[in-house]
Amino acid sequence: MKKGISLFYLFFPLIIGGMVGLFISNYMDYELLNLPPLAPPKIFFPIAWSVIYLLMGISYYLWQKEQFHDGKVSFFYYLQLFVNVLWPIIFFALKWRFVAILWILLLDILVIYLLSLFSKEKKVCSYLNYPYLLWSLFATYLTIGIYILNGI
Repeated sequence: MKKGISLFYLFFPLIIGGMVGLFISNYMDYELLNLPPLAPPKIFFPIAWSVIYLLMGISYYLWQKEQFHDGKVSFFYYLQLFVNVLWPIIFFALKWRFVAILWILLLDILVIYLLSLFSKEKKVCSYLNYPYLLWSLFATYLTIGIYILNGI
């Protein structure tokens, strides 16, 4: 595997996530919302997502390094990443809170399915994404809680 391609797999989720973060920064209203219990401070989100995006990149890099040729894994990896990066646009920029609930539920399903696909070929790739699944489920709780508490 060429070094440039390796770096692409490692950092692509982080770069895409960072770009979306910059895009939505002017639309962020998190601190103005009524938040459910356990809601972390705003500063926690870029830290958590950076770690998660790096773990995603590492897992996909390891999977690609083994040169598995299951197109299904690649398809669902990029599909869940696409769904992931659209969620903050739906939630913050468009303020479509109910749609954001449906969207994040879709993301949860895709992440669970991706973990099952990873675990069939290379379990470590699946394990590296457990924090992602946990964070996604927590984000689902926050999304639903914000929708309920803000009546929007």
